[in-house]
Amino acid sequence: MKFFKHLHTINSHRRLVRKYMFKCGLYRQGLLHDLSKYSLIEFKNGCKYFVGTQSPNNLERLDKGYSEAWMHHKGRNKHHVEYWVDINPITKEYNPVDMPKKYIAESLCDRIAATVIYNKNNFKPSQVLDYFNFEKDRLPMSKNTYRDLEMLINYFCNNSFKKTFKYIKKEYLKK
Repeated sequence: MKFFKHLHTINSHRRLVRKYMFKCGLYRQGLLHDLSKYSLIEFKNGCKYFVGTQSPNNLERLDKGYSEAWMHHKGRNKHHVEYWVDINPITKEYNPVDMPKKYIAESLCDRIAATVIYNKNNFKPSQVLDYFNFEKDRLPMSKNTYRDLEMLINYFCNNSFKKTFKYIKKEYLKK
C-alpha cells in the first residue's frame, strides 16, 4: 500500500510544481522537476519510510543517521540550495555559490507544492515562510540566494498564487 501512496504523493507533488513552473514560464524545468524521485534508491527508500505527512527522508535519517535518498536527490536537482556548494579555489573549503534565478524560482515552487501536499486542507501560505525560517540557518546558501529566496517567499505570503507567479515571470526572472 505504501508503494501506491508514495507514488501518488510524488505524482501529486510533481503535478503541482509543474503547474506553478508553467505559470512562471519555466516549462522545461517544470517537466523535468524531481524525476530522480523515480530512481531506485529514492523511490525504494521513499516507500519504506512513507507516512504521508512529511518527507520520507526525515524518517530515513532518524532510522539510519543519514538519508541515502536525500543525498542522491540533492546532487541531481538544481532547485535545492545544497546542490550549489563547491570548493572555493582560494580557501579550498566548501562554500555555497549563488543559485541562478530560475532555480530559486523552482525552489519556491517546490516549497509551496510540498507544503500544500503535506498540509492538505490546512495549508496556509505562512507555513512556507515558517518552514524556511525553521531551516534557514542550517542551509548552505550564499547571501544572494538567501536574499532572493526569502524575498520570493515573503512575496508569496503577502500576495496570491497568481500574482506571485506573474511577478516571477514578468519581473524577477527578467532582472
